[in-house]
Amino acid sequence: MGASGVLVTRPEGQAQALCTALQQRGLRVYHQPLIELQPLPDLEPTARQCVLDLDLYQHVIFISGNAVRFAMPWLERYWPQWPLGVNWYAVGSGTASQLRDCGIVAQLPGTEMNSEGLLQLPALRELGGQRALIVKGRGGREWLRDEMQRRGARVDQLACYRRLPVTLPAGAMAGRLAEWRIDVLLISSGEGLGNLLALLGAEESAQLWQTTFIVPSQRVAEQARAAGLERVRVAANASDGAMLDALDLWRQETGEN
Repeated sequence: MGASGVLVTRPEGQAQALCTALQQRGLRVYHQPLIELQPLPDLEPTARQCVLDLDLYQHVIFISGNAVRFAMPWLERYWPQWPLGVNWYAVGSGTASQLRDCGIVAQLPGTEMNSEGLLQLPALRELGGQRALIVKGRGGREWLRDEMQRRGARVDQLACYRRLPVTLPAGAMAGRLAEWRIDVLLISSGEGLGNLLALLGAEESAQLWQTTFIVPSQRVAEQARAAGLERVRVAANASDGAMLDALDLWRQETGEN
């Protein structure tokens, strides 16, 4: 039995560490991004006002490392020193590390490194009258904003980049999966999973039903199962470490190389 084939689907420029760790495990590793990230050429007036008003927020939340990467040029342009009295938050440990490099110490959720885990923090449970800023990409999931508003917060959103689905010629994705003989697909988000399925025809998607998918949350697992995917494993979160832990467990339980 040869080495298992693993497909990493993180965006371009954000997969190298994970690919290297997989290669060190003796796996055949391939990389095919499902999402393309692009900076916005300029901030919309409402977004620019959010940057100018940074010191008026009690809570500022970065939902991803991408949010840090694309927002910092704008924030640092207007704030050579970070305002006092702001509570900073990062959804994941990688995001917190990037913020630390920028001189910001952010609070983290516990093991559930997602929006749901973040809102279990004591400081975010009761938000009546407080102002919050969510730094994110354009579009995407709105659950965090909606739940914070339900808890009484005045929530603004700073969209600083956009996500686009990767485009490939018809049949190209299916051809690559067949050529690479992929045993495990690592999916970072529900959006990425949707983009993958959109690149495949119905018959091509059916060929994935026996492929193992490792996904970052129960929400994405439900999306995968609703699409007919049968072998779905849930990592603790979308971080490299959590994905590797889930893959190691799969190898132990199945005896795959």
